[in-house]
Amino acid sequence: MQEAKKDSIFGGLASGAPVGADRFPFDPREYSPAMSSDSRELLGIDPPELIFPFELKKQISCSLHLTNKTDEYVAFKVKTTSPKKYCVRPNNGIVAPQSTSDVLVTMQAQREAPPDMQCKDKFLVQSAIVTQELTPKDITGDMFTKESGNVVDEVKLKVVYTQPHPTTLNGGSEEGLGSLSYQEATKGSRESETVTSEPLALISKLKEEKSSAIQQNMKLREELDLLRRQMGSQHGGFSLVFVLVIAILGILLGFLIKR
Repeated sequence: MQEAKKDSIFGGLASGAPVGADRFPFDPREYSPAMSSDSRELLGIDPPELIFPFELKKQISCSLHLTNKTDEYVAFKVKTTSPKKYCVRPNNGIVAPQSTSDVLVTMQAQREAPPDMQCKDKFLVQSAIVTQELTPKDITGDMFTKESGNVVDEVKLKVVYTQPHPTTLNGGSEEGLGSLSYQEATKGSRESETVTSEPLALISKLKEEKSSAIQQNMKLREELDLLRRQMGSQHGGFSLVFVLVIAILGILLGFLIKR
């Protein structure tokens, strides 16, 4: 009867469901590992703690790397004491022999920090050797109990909150200062490049404008010379015509006088 009660508690957990779903957390104080007689470590879990750089009103993620140390297929399932607070993707799966699987744990945005930044949340990673034909959708809570006859293993993980990486000089670590110095140096380099490139661009633009002005000036000179030549030709033509008209009028006048 007691085993059935434990089964219903563990089976009701699915960490990847939306916030507010009707789920039941496990109580680590009443927890006793459900291992078979030949149980052994099946999955290497890195890191051994879930570390979140805590910031208010911000979602924060942490990755778990599950490494299958055996030559068998290993199914896993991830549970937590605070299922409404965390989202786990994927919350179950199968790791091939001598392979690795990544699990992303996302903490929902928190409105207030816990006292002294101490978190009491826990995670439980269950694992069991399964057949190659099994798929993640076939995974059930019964596979991780000693009654199933499977070789099983269970590992509890703590949740640790840390301060976010410093972004200012006040109270910053050496790493933060180094990062800030690098950012400032990079910014200064970019500004220097900008200041240096602006005069060069201006000089290049002025040279282009000067070249264009010289070309336009030469074109205007050619047009002016052509206009002068045309005007001189027209003026010479007008004088010749005038002389011819005077000559003709003189001849006609002489002819009339003779008559």
